[in-house]
Amino acid sequence: MKRDVIIACDFADRATTLNFLDKFTEEKPFVKIGMELFYAEGPEMVREIKARGHKIFLDLKLCDIPNTVKKAMAVLSKLDVDMVNLHAFGTIDMMKAALEGLTRPDGTRPLLIAVTQLTSTSQERMEHDQMIYKPLLEVVMHYAACAKEAGLDGVVCSPLEAQKVHEVCGNAFLTVTPGVRFAGGDVGDQVRVATPERAKEIGSDFIVMGRPITADADPVGAYRRAMKEFAE
Repeated sequence: MKRDVIIACDFADRATTLNFLDKFTEEKPFVKIGMELFYAEGPEMVREIKARGHKIFLDLKLCDIPNTVKKAMAVLSKLDVDMVNLHAFGTIDMMKAALEGLTRPDGTRPLLIAVTQLTSTSQERMEHDQMIYKPLLEVVMHYAACAKEAGLDGVVCSPLEAQKVHEVCGNAFLTVTPGVRFAGGDVGDQVRVATPERAKEIGSDFIVMGRPITADADPVGAYRRAMKEFAE
């Protein structure tokens, strides 16, 4: 699968989102719709962006009992998005149920990926807040292996962990990596970060970039820079 840059459209409303996307007159970037925008505008926002010709990563990070997640994924499968996710720590049974719910009667479905550990999580935070005392890299690899066992297509992880995920789960197992910043850029609330060039070297399949593109004075230029550094 060809490497791609996914723009995180973490906006509060429809007008701001469409105003941003209107700036792209030549490209149709792959976009991420997360909780903020989805909860504000609902499924119709997804349909509208899809109708404009964009690929969509619906980033809602589902995590609940298997039956609930299965039913929720069945609803999301009707939105014709390209990628959805859930939390790997919800267990293998939950991930299997999600896959079953996401698969349409004709056998088609979006890509399904699992969040391992958020890129804002450090070893210290994981130990203190989650009471997980294994090394963070080992935890990420365990979640990745569980996701593969459940039949998922890949994981969300730090770009710093992408190569190791491929070693553990195979090159066909996708790595979708937030926590990507341009060299010298503000890392914000991210902890485990890399530049687009470094993410490419390590083996990320997709990078997710929000504020380095959306908050730039020239977002189209920033997107093109990211594509050049990562996808070309």
